[in-house]
Amino acid sequence: MLNRAITDVQRKTGINWPTNITMVAFHLGAAAALFMFSWPALAASLLLWWVSGSLGVGMGYHRLLTHRGFKTPKAVEYFLTFCGLLALEAGPIAWVVTHRIHHAHTDAPGDPHTPRDGSWWAHMGWILTGTAQRYDREVCMRYAPDLMKDPVHRWFERLYYVPIIVLGVALLAIGGWPMLFWGVFLRVTFNLHTTWLVNSATHLWGGRRFETKDDSRNSWWVALLTWGEGWHNNHHAHPTAAKHGLAWYEIDMNWWGIRTLKLLGLAKEIKLVDTVRQAKEAASMQTLSAATHKQPGQPAKAGAHRLQYHYALTDSRGSRFDP
Repeated sequence: MLNRAITDVQRKTGINWPTNITMVAFHLGAAAALFMFSWPALAASLLLWWVSGSLGVGMGYHRLLTHRGFKTPKAVEYFLTFCGLLALEAGPIAWVVTHRIHHAHTDAPGDPHTPRDGSWWAHMGWILTGTAQRYDREVCMRYAPDLMKDPVHRWFERLYYVPIIVLGVALLAIGGWPMLFWGVFLRVTFNLHTTWLVNSATHLWGGRRFETKDDSRNSWWVALLTWGEGWHNNHHAHPTAAKHGLAWYEIDMNWWGIRTLKLLGLAKEIKLVDTVRQAKEAASMQTLSAATHKQPGQPAKAGAHRLQYHYALTDSRGSRFDP
């Protein structure tokens, strides 16, 4: 009943008041944290940033729940999801539905946060107005039936804000006001903006390894701030691949976490881009293109024709998956 009333208000006013009030409070709290610095508070904030941003959002919400790029025992899946709750980026079902809609309509009508509707809208505006991440049951069943059928994920969805409250009380008891403000307000606000940079900055600036139909870009600095989520063009070209950093210099700490789970026997059926086949097909297609389009008596122009490739996905043992 309460959710329906809130949604009705949003649709009538266009303003998502609960989210706006929460964002104002957290941004003010983040600013206040700067005036109560302590080394233990900083250490707690950095640890919780990794737990919530990498284990929770990057590995859990995104690569496991949304794209099913790897499989884990249910206990591990629920643990990663719980870590994601500490980021305060909505419950797992709302988060997954939003992201799957984004991939279904990337940079096109229906995309919840495309910069084509404005860079501010893509970064933060989309959660402040309209229905944001509040979806009808029919929409959730269409885009996240796997999570909707799981009673634990439904429980997480209903009570997603409770863990951050419990964490705040614990931090206050352990380290006083500095640890509370750094470990909750500053850390959550910073992580929200880094996540939103994936929606905004990586669809505006950066390089493109793949000729996708959207505006996705690879951004090294967003990747550093998001534990590897900034290799966004790679990701949109191969959404289900668990590894986003495809070159040796593309740092992807979320992938390192998945690899660690595999070494511990806690991750399997990991989907990867077949980089060996990728290189061979790219070289073959470039040679074929040069031979096909070369005019008599003229040298072929490198890069004169854009090529689109289909790359297979493999798991860590070499088994093949279709993208």
